[in-house]
Amino acid sequence: MTNLFLILFLLIVFFVLLVLLFFLKQKKSLAKKNTISPTYVPFLKEKEFNPDISTDNWDLHKHRLNKFRRSQYKGLTFFISSENRIYYLSEEGDKVYC
Repeated sequence: MTNLFLILFLLIVFFVLLVLLFFLKQKKSLAKKNTISPTYVPFLKEKEFNPDISTDNWDLHKHRLNKFRRSQYKGLTFFISSENRIYYLSEEGDKVYC
């Protein structure tokens, strides 16, 4: 009779552990689904061929100015005029030559 109680007790412990493992696995999978992806950072080639993407690289900025006659550098768009002078537009819309 004691062997029967021991087997019954071990079966109950086994099923309780099995249920706990199942719920812990479910909780981990939910945590993985809620991760936030990092912000998009364009590759150097994409920056090279798109003058509307802001850059901090001075050499890339000069290359894009020569190629497209406009380029964004540190959030400010620079242009090349018909006289080959570099300028940007102020908040009032005036051309500010560099």
